[in-house]
Amino acid sequence: MKRFLKPLYIVVLLSFAACRHKATPNQEMIDLLGAVDKYESSPQNPFSPESVLKYTDSIIQTSTEKVTIEGAEYYKANSLLQLGQEQKAVNVLLAMLDKKNNYMVPREKVEKLLALSYLRLGERTNCINRHCAESCTYPISKGGMHMDVYGSSKAIEVYTQLLHDNPKDYESMWLMNIAYMTIGGYPQLVPPAFLIKTSPDTLHMLRPFTDVAASVGLNVKSQAGGTIVDDFNNDGYPDIVLSSWDLKESMHYFQNNRNGTFTDMSKASGLGYLTGGLNIMQTDYNNDGFKDILVLRGAWKGKYGQEPSSLLRNNGDGTFTDVTKKSGLLTLHPTQTATWADFNNDGWLDVFIGSETRPGGKANPCQLFINNHDGTFTEAAAKANCDVKAFVKGVTSGDYDKDGRTDLFISTMDGKEILLKNETTKGGPVKFVNQTEQAGLGKQNAGTFATWFWDYDNDGWLDLLVCGYGVTESLADNAAREALNLPTSDAGKVFLYKNMHDGTFKNVSAETGLNKIAFAMGANFGDIDNDGYLDFFLGTGNPQFTSLIPDKLFRNIDGKSFADVTTSARVGNLQKGHAVAFADLDNDGTEDIYIHMGGAYAGDSYENSLYINPGQNNNNWINILLEGMRSNRAAIGAKIKVTFKSNGVERSVYRDVNSGGSFGANPLQQHIGIARAATIENIEIKWPATGITQEFKNVAINENIKITEGVNAIHTFKLLKFNFPKDMPDMKM
Repeated sequence: MKRFLKPLYIVVLLSFAACRHKATPNQEMIDLLGAVDKYESSPQNPFSPESVLKYTDSIIQTSTEKVTIEGAEYYKANSLLQLGQEQKAVNVLLAMLDKKNNYMVPREKVEKLLALSYLRLGERTNCINRHCAESCTYPISKGGMHMDVYGSSKAIEVYTQLLHDNPKDYESMWLMNIAYMTIGGYPQLVPPAFLIKTSPDTLHMLRPFTDVAASVGLNVKSQAGGTIVDDFNNDGYPDIVLSSWDLKESMHYFQNNRNGTFTDMSKASGLGYLTGGLNIMQTDYNNDGFKDILVLRGAWKGKYGQEPSSLLRNNGDGTFTDVTKKSGLLTLHPTQTATWADFNNDGWLDVFIGSETRPGGKANPCQLFINNHDGTFTEAAAKANCDVKAFVKGVTSGDYDKDGRTDLFISTMDGKEILLKNETTKGGPVKFVNQTEQAGLGKQNAGTFATWFWDYDNDGWLDLLVCGYGVTESLADNAAREALNLPTSDAGKVFLYKNMHDGTFKNVSAETGLNKIAFAMGANFGDIDNDGYLDFFLGTGNPQFTSLIPDKLFRNIDGKSFADVTTSARVGNLQKGHAVAFADLDNDGTEDIYIHMGGAYAGDSYENSLYINPGQNNNNWINILLEGMRSNRAAIGAKIKVTFKSNGVERSVYRDVNSGGSFGANPLQQHIGIARAATIENIEIKWPATGITQEFKNVAINENIKITEGVNAIHTFKLLKFNFPKDMPDMKM
């Protein structure tokens, strides 16, 4: 009965909290999150390892049934592993294996969990407690190798026995190869029958990136969460905001000091008092010129995920105020994905939020909040025909048919892809029509996750990328099968749809080299080599501890194909990758990558990474910051066309202003590579609210420029270039 009363209870709590003395900033939302956290800590919550541990302990102490006790012991060990108590998990599992008779849990299953517990023990002793810039970077070498080899060595012993019993246990094979890497025994000590060879792309190698997160204090250790890199105080330099899906872990705000360092302003800004949020993104909902923040909560947690998302107003003085209830955005639908756009072209940003409806569970329709121009919103999803009920994991918006209206794409774990065409008339209510089938989408049955619109081939039309995620087998099993050239399913592969300019899309994944397994959660795109073609980075994994597969970086080869350059770039972290952002944080003209690491459990917390791009060539660039006047102030939805000659050949690069992918937020300022151009012949800006195009000719290269809607002059601003100190691989060893 209590669970049905919960939403009413929270509303009552909100009313009560509003009357309280606000001891800390945003006390009303703080109280609400605290109440939800207590509810999620219920002993009945199967998503809480603490709750499962208490439950299994009670069974072990009170039951007289051997079968029941054995099952409880196994799940106790698994919960201990999830909580980061690996040695205790090992002890429980060894005691189980010492018993002569197993009634409930097959011996192989116990041995697999034991091997994994040893492997995780090695990771904690080395990669976590002795973390360095190369920790867990695949293939593991140099500073990433373990000083204390006990955990990995014991894991190898167990995996060797498992593979002796079942030579086609590809999960154990993959994890054993990883274990050998950590002790310096790969490939020479791996039994030849079980060796999985690494095969880097030698034709498209990159200069290696360097992880400097620890040296600049950005190596926040937490569970899975969101990332925004953008300028929140309007000084021209990008700041960083982070969140964690755990309601016990606080948000972080790092202000750029403009000298290669950051100041932690979490508590001073008020963000540090707020918790939770698997994903976050920036906006300017009130058109005041300061970027606000939307925090998305409740994803993956089923009925225990009825958490409130938050709209945080940037006050322009370094602080943020929670205006969720005041703005009309307070709901309790579990979500981690949203997209801001001006769907009715009235000059104000609206927001579409994708909610999670699990099969057989409570219906949580997607929501569309239309901006009322006064700091409030009106929910209109049903009237707009976009109140989709599905297990939504990614949403993105863009004008795919170039009719001047912003459309929607929805990615789901149900295996459904949904394209909603915007058919709003001028001055009328927002209306969408489902065009999925007509567009040639929705034909693959695997579940999907992160997604985005982009113009990967620079033909002026928005294409679509969707990251597959639906999986029933271990990710380690799939990774091994792909490396060994064995058959794999479509689950977890990357799907690229090319816009055919007639309202339809064509699946070009195979012909562009993207029919690869990734199991991407966090994902975003940028131009790492300034050639004008967009590359992308995927944070991979899932909650299972066996999902030790590397994050992946794909380089765009002239808009025709993609090459996996993860190994040469040295960005393939084996831990769980989540929200990704591309940004030039050292102002050297090349885009760097910040990724939020850490998994779903306390024992899977990990440090974030900031990969600094050393520069891949001598290509040039331009940074374009747009400010709307009749259009929304953040210029989200504005279209940019940059035309130049490189090596004597004229070409154009196209960008839409947004924060990139659906899990991670790039700056709204657009970084555009222009190859070997000596000057920019023409820049065209098409503004979203009016459809009016402004042109600027003969623009200088390698500059930061600001263009204001309706103003026919370009403002150029300088940013200091600096070098981040590097944490060498042996500094902490």
